[in-house]
Amino acid sequence: MPDKADAAAQGKPSDLAAIITGLYVYPVKSCAGVQVQQAIVLDTGLEFDRAWMVVDGNGHFLTQRELPRMALIKPQLRRFEMILRAPGMLALHIALDQVEAPARVRIWNEDVTAFDMGPIAAQWFTDFLGVPARMVRFDPDHQRISNLDWTGGALALNQFNDGYPVLVISQASLDQFNDKLAARGFAAVGMERFRPNIVLGDAPGEVALAPHDEDRLEEFQVDTGQGPVRLKPVKPCARCPIPDIDPATAASSHEVGDTLQGYRQDARLKGAVTFGMNAIVLAGIDHLLRVGQPVGANYRFE
Repeated sequence: MPDKADAAAQGKPSDLAAIITGLYVYPVKSCAGVQVQQAIVLDTGLEFDRAWMVVDGNGHFLTQRELPRMALIKPQLRRFEMILRAPGMLALHIALDQVEAPARVRIWNEDVTAFDMGPIAAQWFTDFLGVPARMVRFDPDHQRISNLDWTGGALALNQFNDGYPVLVISQASLDQFNDKLAARGFAAVGMERFRPNIVLGDAPGEVALAPHDEDRLEEFQVDTGQGPVRLKPVKPCARCPIPDIDPATAASSHEVGDTLQGYRQDARLKGAVTFGMNAIVLAGIDHLLRVGQPVGANYRFE
């Protein structure tokens, strides 16, 4: 997707200042994430994010919703390969530049072209998950488009994401949530429960972010040194049961979801519980995001 930056937008003073305090990619959909210090911005989001997916014997996608043990599969990205590790399993090595047979898979209500990663990967996932499973990689020639009603007509691409290329959450939102957990007698949880790509934190010497400021932003711009990366929050992230799954143990309990129900029912999504904002890339393809980069943002007024 080409850059759509315009001079007026770039010259507008920022309403608030922040910094990137965390970057995460999730190479295999619904498996553990990888915290990174830097990531290349693609038109589909961050490089390697949801580039692979696990499917059942019929080609339908599998997630932690049905198989919480997927949370225990931990990827590691190296220069030429991804290494997957899981309890009781030998490591699975996946070359970053190799695929096997073409495949057709289904994610939600969409049929998507992909590439099967072969019998060794299939056996590895089948053995660990206890169900017939195969691993596939997204076909970069396939255009999977985010919902145009929410993007305002902008063409936003993604890979095996649930629907949008980037998820943004502020540290202030998590801090407030953990305060509410503590008030109910529960231990704090980490940001990994909510699976963001970008975490926004307070910039030194600037006004602190308010909880869920990400909900109120029209756009934010990251100063990369190569040029701006411009991201537009477009849709609140509706929450399924995955945040109730402890990523360290794959055990599920209800305190996270129940706490969210108490204060995050969102009229924009007909009362669904939301946490974080799905965003699309407006400008900055091939630029490098890094932890610590400054972010300027403008509020949305309706």
